[in-house]
Amino acid sequence: MHRPSLLLALGVLTTAAVACAPAGNDATAQPAGSASGSPAAASCAKDQLTLVTPGKLTIGTDKPAYEPWFKNDDPTNGEGFESAVAYAVAEKLGFTKDEVAWATVPFDTAYAPGDKKFDFDVNQISITPDRAKVVDFSEGYYTVKQGIVALNGGKYASAAGLADLKDATIGVQVGTTSLDAVKSVIQPAKEPKVYTQQVDAVNALKNKQVDAIVVDLPTAFYVTAAQVENSKIVGQFAATGGTPEEFGLVFQKGSSLVSCVNGAVGALKSSGELAKIEQQWLSAAAGAPEMK
Repeated sequence: MHRPSLLLALGVLTTAAVACAPAGNDATAQPAGSASGSPAAASCAKDQLTLVTPGKLTIGTDKPAYEPWFKNDDPTNGEGFESAVAYAVAEKLGFTKDEVAWATVPFDTAYAPGDKKFDFDVNQISITPDRAKVVDFSEGYYTVKQGIVALNGGKYASAAGLADLKDATIGVQVGTTSLDAVKSVIQPAKEPKVYTQQVDAVNALKNKQVDAIVVDLPTAFYVTAAQVENSKIVGQFAATGGTPEEFGLVFQKGSSLVSCVNGAVGALKSSGELAKIEQQWLSAAAGAPEMK
């Protein structure tokens, strides 16, 4: 996925998406999983960081800022998955909440070449080799999962686990990681119905031609919020095999902050805090329970 479909609520028709050292210590190497080749900072001490505005950590994101990534279109409140992640990273770097400033940055502008008005940007931006040629990325802070969408009141709307979907007729778009996940993880008894375009799978769900559809989780949020009335996310699950799609924080090319932020992200992962944030905002609050 090159752009999570939630953000296509601006009016663009959604189509298929074809995602250390603790802060304060020296961070001289990037963790494996970083998509950046930027130089490491000499020190991650707060007063040694090179910032857009001295003394302030400036974080960019788009507007509107959609749920569940943000809450009430307000990145500053610390609510929603990405707002919570941004403030957790800021805290690891030594910044208090009032030392964080937010800049409005259109999605496409965030990973375009050129000077940036942010220290890093957080906006469901998938790490890709092409983008990494012109901007730097942190290591991934979220691995995109698959979402199962069904109509409320349907036979599979209350499925508690993947085994409950064995007899379901599942719609999915051709050539996607979602199709691979249906076949390798859910393994339904019936061959999934495969559609050329995602919108065709969505229409099949609307018309009750399939019991459920499987799309990446960000798209599932958009489907239920804007495309299919009376639908719900039955659950989410991790795809297996292949290279996972990950969202990364975005930096101006060559930023010395990358290694320090990687240290912060790594610390959040190893402590379990990042997983707790994901559970709170993408599972519990967003109504997308983990399914196994």
